[in-house]
Amino acid sequence: MKKKFKIGDQVSWNSEAGRVSGTIIKIHTANFNYKGYTHHATEDDPQYEIKSSKTEHIAAHKGSALTKI
Repeated sequence: MKKKFKIGDQVSWNSEAGRVSGTIIKIHTANFNYKGYTHHATEDDPQYEIKSSKTEHIAAHKGSALTKI
């Protein structure tokens, strides 16, 4: 079963800089372009935009990369 999150959930994920945490701000259920790259998303396997708690950087990840905190 795939992990499902909702807007406002606090999550964490691994990045090049180590563990990062943030808040989900948008859920994509169709393919979308972000930072010059096509991110693949479906209703069954959405991608999430997350705003970092520390830097306010926006990242996009699949639910499998995220852990709810």
